[in-house]
Amino acid sequence: MTTLIHPTAVIHSNAELHPTVQVGAYAVIGARVRVGAGTTIGPHVVLDGWTEIGARNQIFPGAAIGLEPQDLKYDGSESLVRIGDDNCIREYVTINRPTFTGEVTALGNGNLLMAYSHVGHNCVIEDQVIIANSVALSGHVRVESKARISGVLGVHQFVHIGRHSMVGGMTRINRDVPPFMLVEGNPARVRSLNLVGLKRSGFGEAEQGQTLRSLKKAFRILYRSGLPFREAMEQLSGLLDDEHLRHLYQFLQASQQPGRRGLIPGRRTATVGEVD
Repeated sequence: MTTLIHPTAVIHSNAELHPTVQVGAYAVIGARVRVGAGTTIGPHVVLDGWTEIGARNQIFPGAAIGLEPQDLKYDGSESLVRIGDDNCIREYVTINRPTFTGEVTALGNGNLLMAYSHVGHNCVIEDQVIIANSVALSGHVRVESKARISGVLGVHQFVHIGRHSMVGGMTRINRDVPPFMLVEGNPARVRSLNLVGLKRSGFGEAEQGQTLRSLKKAFRILYRSGLPFREAMEQLSGLLDDEHLRHLYQFLQASQQPGRRGLIPGRRTATVGEVD
């Protein structure tokens, strides 16, 4: 019978692994780690801290999950990394636990984190997100479902990246990325709707056609009309009969609240993101 745990793996006796978990050579798993059914842990992976990993995840060689945050305020507090199901975590990905007791660094379901990407303390990544090679998410970043983040870039602390958005490679992300938009450049700018991504997600189909038309109209109001932010938002408020448009409107509003980073602007200065 084929053993599922390589004899060189070091697994603490208090760790909880489902019987179907596979563990590769020289992996190290700490005392407070729990791993769900069908998950594969590659060679030289390190799982430590208070870490919960769901079912059918693939964790490739060299990944380090649940280690202390890169935050000088950390004092050894009991903080949690929680990973859902069906994620693919490629080589040398790092996912750090949060800074303070009771906080969570969270990864949802069906995500792909490519090699050498970093998820900092207190980050929340929702579902079906793709993060390309060598992306670094600073602390407290939130990434909504089905966002796409291209390679070799950094995301500033406390930034929010909206659902179905696309961030181009080597872009400096220091403010919030609106949902459904394509952002790229240095300095970063909203260039267009993420039309390719939206159509791949079904927005071009008949039942979603009206939503796509409304999103196009919203884009023109926000980024092509030349209206100041407040006036653009007033016009956008007339399109809120669709859940996706409501989410866009609420995201834009929330980004202007105290403590938030604000919005990445469009190509023209008198558009959303440049508050008058």
